[in-house]
Amino acid sequence: MIRKYKVLFLIMFIVLLMSLQFVDAKIKPKKTLTGKVITIDAGHGGRDAGTSYGNLYEKDLNLEISKVLKKVLKSKGATVYMIREDDSDLSSKWDNAKKRGDLYRRILKIQENKSDLYLSIHINYHYYSSVSGAEVLYHPINPDNLVLAESIMDEFKSNLNTDRKVIKTNLYLYSNTRVPGVLIECGFISNPNERYLLQKESYQEKLAKSITRGVENYFKEIDLWYTFSRGRI
Repeated sequence: MIRKYKVLFLIMFIVLLMSLQFVDAKIKPKKTLTGKVITIDAGHGGRDAGTSYGNLYEKDLNLEISKVLKKVLKSKGATVYMIREDDSDLSSKWDNAKKRGDLYRRILKIQENKSDLYLSIHINYHYYSSVSGAEVLYHPINPDNLVLAESIMDEFKSNLNTDRKVIKTNLYLYSNTRVPGVLIECGFISNPNERYLLQKESYQEKLAKSITRGVENYFKEIDLWYTFSRGRI
């Protein structure tokens, strides 16, 4: 009889242990971006406010969203660097062209970080206040840029109710950075509804999670193509 109870106790202990491991696995987020280095470029800053609406400046929204994005990416195991973490730009007092100097140093930081990719965070503006929607822009200097842009855009369409499309850009930073990366316009400050949402932490987190899922899907696609091209499938 004692032996019978010992066996029963052992079985119950094993079942409990397996249950705890299952719960623990569900609670802990999967580290899908472990080993990946990502640089976040919060657009504008310092003397360069970007676009604005009244006393609401793009540079401030860019930084807020970037900080939330950093937290979400790190929760997935990524190593994350920020181009700026306060209200500053990267221009030097010796620069004749302040804006070009700022952008040039952003490119250098992306390279110095040995980034697997970069994400440039911005807010849009349109003359017509009815225009809305997050969108992603890319430059074909690196063929992976389009893959990344489409991966993030797919998530925006699924989660943010936007019907905008991926757009090609020739802006200086993106046409001179060979590291894979994209320009993300998180919404329109000129649109009343999006202007309200972009200031809400819950929406900033929704944006960050959508971007992160896009990044995860990008790496899956790139890694699959790398494996296929090496004849490992």
